[in-house]
Amino acid sequence: MENFTNVNLTVSNLDRYFIRKSILENIELISSKLTGELIDIGCGKMPYKNYILKNSQVEAYIGLDIETAINYDENIKPDFYWDGITMPFDSNSFDCALATEVLEHCPEPEVVLKEIYRILKTDSIFFFTVPFLWNLHEVPHDEYRYTPFSLKRHLMNAGFEDIEIKATGGWHASMAQMLGLWARRSPMTSIKRKILSYFLKPVIRYLIKMDQPKNIEFTEGQMITGLTGTAKKKV
Repeated sequence: MENFTNVNLTVSNLDRYFIRKSILENIELISSKLTGELIDIGCGKMPYKNYILKNSQVEAYIGLDIETAINYDENIKPDFYWDGITMPFDSNSFDCALATEVLEHCPEPEVVLKEIYRILKTDSIFFFTVPFLWNLHEVPHDEYRYTPFSLKRHLMNAGFEDIEIKATGGWHASMAQMLGLWARRSPMTSIKRKILSYFLKPVIRYLIKMDQPKNIEFTEGQMITGLTGTAKKKV
């Protein structure tokens, strides 16, 4: 799991570096609030499992994924599967939940959010991340790019309170991410990709260093790379 929890900028990960770095940094920030039994929604290969178990008070880490999910690793399977309608757990079962880069794949996000709300205990925390500036992926199951306003509305409609949403990056990081995606994913010859990646690496590093996501406000004209945040089940 090194490419998720030991994140270093290289010429080969210019496209993925910032988003991986951002997710890990935000997990680090909320790790002290994660306790007891955790449910990882849309878990895939559970890249943050070992990190969270070592750096939080989580005692049991449960992975849940959709029955038709892409299998990224033959050696790692979810603990449970679900049909996208009802999660196979009793209400008030878990102490915390996370969904990293998952909600953009949900055709009916409030169905998922309401199920997460149902299976969480009172005063439990839900941590999430979603992309905003990203290429089409897992086609045709790439459904949404959320604004902070739509995401908050969906969370509120599901019953969540104390919702905090922030940007993972602003204008500088957005430029860095687009340059990385262009260099590593757009159609070009391998030699051109290699040369561009080599010359763009210091530019991307500089742009990321210049970015100040803590100062970002969701105002007219603001550019963002993605969103992250927490919400609580209060009753």
